[in-house]
Amino acid sequence: MKRFSASLSAVQLTLLAALSLVTACGQPAPPQVTGAETASAEIPDGFVLVRGGSFDMGSPDTEAWRGADETRHRVTVSDFYIGRREVTQKEYRDVLGNSPASFSGETLPVENVSWLQAVAFCNALSQRDGLTPVYTIDTTAVRWDRAANGYRLPTEAEWEYACRAGTTTPFNTEHSISADEANYYGHYPYRIEDNYFSQGSLETKPGLYRQKTVDVGSFAPNAYGLHDMHGNVGEWVWDYYGAYDAAPQTDPAGPASGTLRVYRGGGWNDFAKNMRCAYRATMAADRGSFNIGIRLVLNAAEGKGVVGGAAARTAKTSADGKVLIAYFSWGGNTKGVAEEIQRQTGADLFAITPVEPYSSDYNTVLDEAQRDQNAQARPKLANRVANMEQYDTVLLGYPNWWASIPMPIATFLEEYDFAGKTIIPFCSHGGGRLGQSLTAISKLAPDADMGEALSVHYSGGSSLKGDIGNWLDKNRIRKP
Repeated sequence: MKRFSASLSAVQLTLLAALSLVTACGQPAPPQVTGAETASAEIPDGFVLVRGGSFDMGSPDTEAWRGADETRHRVTVSDFYIGRREVTQKEYRDVLGNSPASFSGETLPVENVSWLQAVAFCNALSQRDGLTPVYTIDTTAVRWDRAANGYRLPTEAEWEYACRAGTTTPFNTEHSISADEANYYGHYPYRIEDNYFSQGSLETKPGLYRQKTVDVGSFAPNAYGLHDMHGNVGEWVWDYYGAYDAAPQTDPAGPASGTLRVYRGGGWNDFAKNMRCAYRATMAADRGSFNIGIRLVLNAAEGKGVVGGAAARTAKTSADGKVLIAYFSWGGNTKGVAEEIQRQTGADLFAITPVEPYSSDYNTVLDEAQRDQNAQARPKLANRVANMEQYDTVLLGYPNWWASIPMPIATFLEEYDFAGKTIIPFCSHGGGRLGQSLTAISKLAPDADMGEALSVHYSGGSSLKGDIGNWLDKNRIRKP
């Protein structure tokens, strides 16, 4: 990342950045918040000035597939600079000497970075470029000096404001986003779930599923000149996950503490519903994923105060104590995986069984599954785990249904206290890997630790035994 070294006044910098924004997106910058001050720091290449303003953060009650945690509320943000594109593997490697990415390519976005790695990268880049590091990192306790001029992650509010770029619709395209406009699981455009068998009313028809990340900036930018705010990789933000404060907020930084951090925007394997401007995904701060990366921000208005400092929960380094394998299976794939795990571990096996079984017909169960997800139903279960308190680790299995967990899994997670336990998911899928199932689990069991998840393509094939063995080793599950 190159930097300008010209010494300019605050007014000149404001005009230069505004001109950059006009050039990038072909329209004037949005109005500036009254009283906002523009800093006179050097302007890095590849950044855009986003003028502050007020907007409705979250989603309206009428938005299809909205989450209960998307409560709409009024937010005001100050001016800030934000990267036009996601951080690439080359940029990450140039600073830290290596890339953790699961895909390989210098101009692909870096991914598989944890939140803690992301803030460490911000500090290292700041030091390289002669800026004041924003974060003080003490293991998992991270403080943010809002007055520092270094690189940082956007707040959740800044991210959504920049993503929306003045729009109020589910996507900043103002229509149902297509696979020609973003890199996602294009077979599943917005609202496909409830229109799967009759697609005539879909605004956008199914498109290409690339099954990997693509070069940053491959698609047209939004109205603020920002590429890939929807899709390619999700992007870490500063905030701990928690309920929104419904009162009007100015430059909010999220809850003071929590167990999970937020990432936004959706990735290459996400369904369109999970790329909406308002959708909130979560993960533990020390966990990365093949579809989560980084977009950088710099202050453009004077910041004040220090926030954060509460230690994040991190996953346990071993799975001690008694292990339970709990699973829900419809077609038998997940059941087969669970039984192979049981053979290798000798752990107790528990089948999660709804009182009212789903249809044995594939087409019918697709409709039943999306119906229950849309309603966030909690199907009643026919059985319970005896003495759940005896188990320290739960290996939790399920099929990927519409990019998330089947609702019997939600019922199961709400029936027990998982505080202090370790949940290690395993998921059978037809191409979408884990979808947003880890986010769903973490929201339902926020006080549990989460281990390294396993995704199995259908029944796993001839490599299943070895794949499970390697997964158990990663999670330090003892074998008899």
